[in-house]
Amino acid sequence: MMRPLMAVLGAVVLATPPAVAADIDVGRQRAAQCSSCHGVNGRSPVPNYPNLAGQNALYIQYALELYREEARTGGLAGLMHVQAAPLSDEDIANLAAYFGSLD
Repeated sequence: MMRPLMAVLGAVVLATPPAVAADIDVGRQRAAQCSSCHGVNGRSPVPNYPNLAGQNALYIQYALELYREEARTGGLAGLMHVQAAPLSDEDIANLAAYFGSLD
């Protein structure tokens, strides 16, 4: 039973496109627009908005891609759709690297 699962997971990993090389410093600059909701240095002052500091960079990358594609729904997703729409793959990789680098 475990072998089919491992085969599927292996196929997913192989089908995943390589990540764009990320620049933490560029991500830090781009993150200024995120600070009103997610706080300075990724620590949200609002309980309903998640802290981004220390989140797994790959998680942030995929979440932003899903918001950009309007594939992630629920809660305040509509707000994030607007914020993520203009982001390029490079912007997303840089933001993910920056927030993932924080403690």
